[in-house]
Amino acid sequence: MVNVGQEANDFTAQDENKKDVKLSDFKGKNVLLAFFPFAFSPVCTVEMSCFKDDFSEFDNLDIQILGISVDSHYSLSAFKKSLGVNFPFLSDFSKEVSKKYGVLRPEGKSERAYFFIDKDGVVQWKNSEISVCGVTK
Repeated sequence: MVNVGQEANDFTAQDENKKDVKLSDFKGKNVLLAFFPFAFSPVCTVEMSCFKDDFSEFDNLDIQILGISVDSHYSLSAFKKSLGVNFPFLSDFSKEVSKKYGVLRPEGKSERAYFFIDKDGVVQWKNSEISVCGVTK
């Protein structure tokens, strides 16, 4: 479990192109980890579309969005293409990242949860109660 004020747990996960991505690669940049249960599910599709629609606001604030789910990189590649988003989707197929962040549900999917990590790698905000676009759990 990661709490506000703690250094974010580093991890490596494959993006939708099967490229290894490390959280520590983004040190010096604000990061929003956006855990979502499943690609192509109705709520997650709306949620990730809202991030796409508001991307310029995140970009203006120097925030890198990283979408994370337990889906395979194959599913995430198709999901990203269908949405036309320009931020990475990371595959937590092993469920290790979801475990590190305390958002793995007993049925094997991650919670819908957000962690804002500042440029120094410290968690400044977390939430698993709300979602974007008014979408809730």
